[in-house]
Amino acid sequence: MESSIQQYKQAVSVIKDAILYSQYRAAKLVTGEQLSLYFGIGGYVSAHSRQEAWGTSVIDRISEQLRRELPGLRGFSSQNIRNMRTFYEYWKQYLICSPMASKLQIAVNKDVIDIDNFSLQKWSPMASEINREEFLGISFSHHMEILHKTKDLHEILFYIHQTVLHKWDKYDLRDRLKEGLYQKQGAAANNFLQTMPVNDARKAVGMFKDEYLLDYINIDEMEVDKPEDIDERVIEKAIVRNIKQFIMTFGRDFAYIGNQYHLEIFGEELFPDLLFLNRELNCMVVVELKKGAFKPAYIGQLQTYMKVLDDKVRKPHENPTIGILLCKSANKAFVEYVIRDYTHPMGVATYKTAEDMSEELRKALPDMDEMRKLLINESDTDN
Repeated sequence: MESSIQQYKQAVSVIKDAILYSQYRAAKLVTGEQLSLYFGIGGYVSAHSRQEAWGTSVIDRISEQLRRELPGLRGFSSQNIRNMRTFYEYWKQYLICSPMASKLQIAVNKDVIDIDNFSLQKWSPMASEINREEFLGISFSHHMEILHKTKDLHEILFYIHQTVLHKWDKYDLRDRLKEGLYQKQGAAANNFLQTMPVNDARKAVGMFKDEYLLDYINIDEMEVDKPEDIDERVIEKAIVRNIKQFIMTFGRDFAYIGNQYHLEIFGEELFPDLLFLNRELNCMVVVELKKGAFKPAYIGQLQTYMKVLDDKVRKPHENPTIGILLCKSANKAFVEYVIRDYTHPMGVATYKTAEDMSEELRKALPDMDEMRKLLINESDTDN
């Protein structure tokens, strides 16, 4: 009977995953088709409104007439048609090859709109740094939220990636744009581009920040006689007690494996501080904590952990382990100089605890006892 129940649950899980994946693929195809259509219409409108004597009211009249002739048509307000023009005029320099651009111009002059601009054959070599799947994976509304905020390519690609990664809706994205997440999100000093495949390296660069606020670690609340008695193990224990918040600080798709994870090789025992699995990068992430400033010797220690994890723990389908060193302070330029010749992917970031923040900011934070109660209640609900 129990075996039958397990088979039933397994079948439901497998079928559900297939349905969700199929829905995702279908939605992505629809989004890609819509973006290609809007890009083509944007090119047509751009050519006529910028190069010819279209009056200022022509787009308004086009929108009105389209809605008359196609009742129920959505997405073709005069503002949205102007947005299509903006979309085309920004992305044409990156997405359309020069020969194809000239063909597109001929098509526009013949009053024909190319709705297949984003086929693989027409994707420009200049677009090599653009993740095609991510670009086509977010809606036109998302694209326009970003383009209305910034025209910097790297910032745009950052928000596209974060939108896909975190599955933001339009309003989530708008909030992140208002916060200026790109400006706040400094990447940790790292050697990812030298040690990882390009796409994975870009994901890792966007994932690991140069500073983490561990505001749930309050020195005043710790059971030690003096502040100087605080060491890495004390901080580590505070993180483990608040592991859900730590993972939320790090980002999505992290799963906690353990702390002081036991490793042994050639009779030597090793105990890395924290070990996670990241589903997005399909690899383990080992985090080593240091209470003081960065020292080059810490990198050697971290790389040793990574080598043993890759040799003894990593599964065949997983990518090589990433190492993150968290220090109280670090000279970013010096760190990048030190790690640039290491062959394992690693980053170095700093952290702040509650005592490092101004009194005004500390008062603005939620009460930690209340936060713990909420987390306990949420955990009970999940169970």
